[in-house]
Amino acid sequence: MTTDTHEFDHDILVTDTTLTVWRLLPDDATPDRRFHVSLDGGEPVELTLTHYTFEDLEPSSAHTVEVGYDADGSGRFVPLLTEHAVTAPVKQRLDVSQPPYNAVGDGATLNTAAIQRALDDCDAEHQVVIPKGVFLSGALRLHSNTELVIEHGGVLQGSSNPADYEPRIWSRFEGIEGERYSSLLNIGVLDHSSSYNCENIVIRGHGSILGGGVELMQSTIDQEMERLKDQLIALGDRIAEFEKPTTLAGRVRGRLINVSNGRNIVISGLTVGMGPAWNLHFVYSDHVTVSDCTFVSRAVWNGDGCDPDSSTNVAVFGCAFETGDDMVAIKSGRNPEGNVINRPTEHVRIFDCNSLFGWGIAIGSEMSGGVSDVEVWDCDMSRTAYGLEVKATKKRGGYVRGVRMRQCRTSRIMIHSVGYNDDGEGSDVPPVFENMEFRDVHLLDRFDPSTVSGGSIGDIDCDIDVQGFDVPGYEVRNVAFHNIGFTIAPDRKTSDEDHMSIRLRHTRNVVFDDIQS
Repeated sequence: MTTDTHEFDHDILVTDTTLTVWRLLPDDATPDRRFHVSLDGGEPVELTLTHYTFEDLEPSSAHTVEVGYDADGSGRFVPLLTEHAVTAPVKQRLDVSQPPYNAVGDGATLNTAAIQRALDDCDAEHQVVIPKGVFLSGALRLHSNTELVIEHGGVLQGSSNPADYEPRIWSRFEGIEGERYSSLLNIGVLDHSSSYNCENIVIRGHGSILGGGVELMQSTIDQEMERLKDQLIALGDRIAEFEKPTTLAGRVRGRLINVSNGRNIVISGLTVGMGPAWNLHFVYSDHVTVSDCTFVSRAVWNGDGCDPDSSTNVAVFGCAFETGDDMVAIKSGRNPEGNVINRPTEHVRIFDCNSLFGWGIAIGSEMSGGVSDVEVWDCDMSRTAYGLEVKATKKRGGYVRGVRMRQCRTSRIMIHSVGYNDDGEGSDVPPVFENMEFRDVHLLDRFDPSTVSGGSIGDIDCDIDVQGFDVPGYEVRNVAFHNIGFTIAPDRKTSDEDHMSIRLRHTRNVVFDDIQS
């Protein structure tokens, strides 16, 4: 029986008819591992993934879930997990298209007031339902114990008019707190000095939540550039410290779904995307689950899929990403503000996810409050530009430690300093990058370095890049690479020879074992 112990190593999620169980990949798991999962002593289902959903259950019914584990494919299963759970009761429907709400799903009528009324009426015994149709809306606000269901064929469509996302709210973007436009869905009130103020939110279904996309993004930036024109002129040459001239104005954008000081948040089964910036953003939040979602934001600047930010106990699994930036970006604040607020992101689990397009999984660059205990397994990021990237500027301070990636396909692995997005006052010391492991990972080099630019380091010129900071004591340290394979993808157009390239600079105790090229 496995003896590994970790915080946030499993969870059970229920609706009225389903039960989903997931478990952290055990420490001794080989690529040949298998699992058995059974319900109430029934015939076990054999699977290779570390999560499973039982369907067609009765509401308010008690169940026992048992998980067995075969570490190496030998056929010897040992008990791994036994848990008890009760499915949710049936809730009364608050259909937004029916009286007294009468929202119109024609894609043209603005339904903000009607949908907000339904959300205000919702309690633990009810669920708000978006039926088939396209329901246009501006900013909406959810309170504790709210369930929002988007049915198959239903679309909650965000307006492309910035005025529909007033009033501005206190929020955080790129690690800095300030007034930002409201998001399409707003959960909780941002307060870095307090605990959770919005709990038990479920957003699920088989429909879509889509934002105003590029049009909303550009309109918001254009209006903010005009509002800030005197400030931008006063910056003079210091504007070069920003990633681009529109960076400062772009920070006022809302997101698709913004969660502040939330706890027990579930987003499941939906197509989500085309927010004006990041799509799912969780700040100062705890116990957040995102499962079986499809993310679309390919044309949006800063179109991250899912961003845990100074948050704890976050699970992202069974998701597909086609994003205009990172599929997942783990953050915890920026420079002195992030150091002082000092709320780290901890216990993040990302598994059984794949990306069709985008940058990959990023930790940073805003990580000044610290990031620790990040587990990634069973993911395919071979079509991403940067694979798994741990990044920060020298100004950030803070730390990233306890990162582990296992049994994944990716384009590359990067742990390094970056120079972009470096405006503002700096920390007294550089960041600390330490204690990371990469095991049973296959690097599929799909991108010709000459075709991918404008990201973290400009042109990509190596497959494993480990670069610390040029200050004694702030080298990247204690990083292990075990059983790493490398292949140039057959669809890559390149004349490069078939070999792995590795760069080490300002490092200490970096170990390579069983590297195959």
